[in-house]
Amino acid sequence: MCVIARLLSSRVDRSRFRESAISGLYQLYQAPPWEAKLEHNTSESVCPALESESPSARPRGSRHRWRRPVAEPGRSPATLHDVAREAGVSLATASRSLNGSTRKVNEEYRARVVAAAERLGYTPNLSAQAIAKGSTSTVALVVSDIADPYFSSIAAGVIRSAESAGLIVTMAMTERSAERELELVKTLRGQRPRVLILSGSRYVGAELEGALVKELTAFEETGGRVVIISQRELPFDTVQTDNHAGAKALAEALVAEGYRSFAALTGASSLMTSRDRLSGFREGLAAHGIDLTDDRVMQTDFTRDGGYAAAGQLIERGIDDLDVVFAVNDVMAIGAMSGFRDAGIDVPGRLAIAGFDDILTARDVTPALTTVRLPLEHVGQAAIELALGERGGSRAVVTVDGAVVLRASTPRR
Repeated sequence: MCVIARLLSSRVDRSRFRESAISGLYQLYQAPPWEAKLEHNTSESVCPALESESPSARPRGSRHRWRRPVAEPGRSPATLHDVAREAGVSLATASRSLNGSTRKVNEEYRARVVAAAERLGYTPNLSAQAIAKGSTSTVALVVSDIADPYFSSIAAGVIRSAESAGLIVTMAMTERSAERELELVKTLRGQRPRVLILSGSRYVGAELEGALVKELTAFEETGGRVVIISQRELPFDTVQTDNHAGAKALAEALVAEGYRSFAALTGASSLMTSRDRLSGFREGLAAHGIDLTDDRVMQTDFTRDGGYAAAGQLIERGIDDLDVVFAVNDVMAIGAMSGFRDAGIDVPGRLAIAGFDDILTARDVTPALTTVRLPLEHVGQAAIELALGERGGSRAVVTVDGAVVLRASTPRR
């Protein structure tokens, strides 16, 4: 009847009717019919069409309304519907008062709604808000491995920037699996986040990339924003690090320090981050006439344990003619450092080692690790800035450069 009254009211425009319809859905979602009691009410009408702009201008009359008692232990939580009835206002007015609507609410109404919410112990139903608004106030962050300091540093930047914008971050981990990444994106879409950020290396020749693009495109078409922290391989806003140039600069710096014989520890060839860093390192050496042959490249897991295992394999092949080992990330380099040390090899006296990323641990290990510094927290912050900024006509790309940091693990030869 309330909706019919709104249609008949000459003061109701389309936008207000649409909001009333959304609120109706919100009401159906939130208001269970149990634990209510019938009371006699002499306060204002609960119908939005009969609600005046000023409380004093509204006709007062006797009518019945349902009221839920103040929340007690064992009772179901109060809903927005309960708050509206307790305050004697429409559901739309209660929603606008509590959920940050851009439409102005009469201050007396708003105060009554806030007081009613406090009395009933009401907390917003985020799932219901997602239905009404089309999204939640959350950022979904998908990373390869949260235990890796590289991703935890990026996550710290995302979280700080999101919180300053009034958003909450939820995280999920792919474990560097393209299949799991796709399944996570499908699941997260159903939770209606405002922003979806994918952080992690893209994959060479990934068979599932088309399906992933389809899911992410559908998410954006319903009002969401997608940001990729990785290589610019997907058609979405991207924050990328210049892995190739950073590794090239590191190789040239090591040559300048007197190193001439190199080996490298790399991840799976399908990981673009690993491929780009190895390619850049080789290019930097080639500029000085030094060849990094395939037999000096050890492929292993992109982890600390992978670096430790690769050190053992390199020792088995022989390291007599080696000066320095480059690992394509810091956690692998630190693992390799431990592996060499456990085998009785002096690092850096006998064999120097370098990494990439400059995670916090890199400066605390002994010897302190030479690496390429990436401002990882800034990368996370840049992703949020892209996601919350104005959408341009073309996809935005932010490139973050690295800087070589020479430390004790590569003393001058």
